[in-house]
Amino acid sequence: MPEESLLRGRAAGVHAHGPCRGDIGRRVAARREQLGLSRAEVAVRSGSAPGYIQYLEEQPATPGIGFLLRLADALETTVVELTGGAADLPPGAGRAPLHPELVDLDLEECRTLLGTHGVGYVAVTTREGPAILPVNYLIADGEVAFRVAPDALAPAAGDGRVAFEVDHIDDALCRGWSVLVVGAPHPVTDPEAVRGLDEQAYGTPWAGEGARWVAVTPVRVSGRRIEVPFTHA
Repeated sequence: MPEESLLRGRAAGVHAHGPCRGDIGRRVAARREQLGLSRAEVAVRSGSAPGYIQYLEEQPATPGIGFLLRLADALETTVVELTGGAADLPPGAGRAPLHPELVDLDLEECRTLLGTHGVGYVAVTTREGPAILPVNYLIADGEVAFRVAPDALAPAAGDGRVAFEVDHIDDALCRGWSVLVVGAPHPVTDPEAVRGLDEQAYGTPWAGEGARWVAVTPVRVSGRRIEVPFTHA
């Protein structure tokens, strides 16, 4: 496959784990599975019904504080953790999972997780030394494109390549993934190409006024996922 086409042909949608549900339900299900408990056992512990535990796990719900207290005690955790009270902390600050597995992703999975738009990080060499720049990016014509301040990207050392990374950490399910794109950056100066990127972009550039488009032609794309096979306590 030619280098410039590594990110073409992205599969539609995003890899998902299970049905869409509320945040509390996801945390309840994850904690219950970590403890090796059935819904019926959680229901007995919390003075509820198995049907309600199933509803709570599978549908968006807002249980009362009294039930949350009993449920947290049944799951040997706290109401703060069940309700996401630590959501503003840096990702990965939750309790470490048991027996995590690091799995390499294939190219198609990497394409899917990159999506078409998002927020990623560019590792560059600046006049002050190495730096990591957060950018809002998009995928266009098989390249990663983002806008930066005019002087943000100094000439890179070595072979002139930069690294672009995007990731996601799910503390509730103790899972996460990351995708790394390595390639050579080049400014986008053609007026028609710039106009096309502007039309595809979501919102205004974080870099502010005078930001210019830079595209990275990938020469290497790789990814990894952290999986946790839940086991009985």
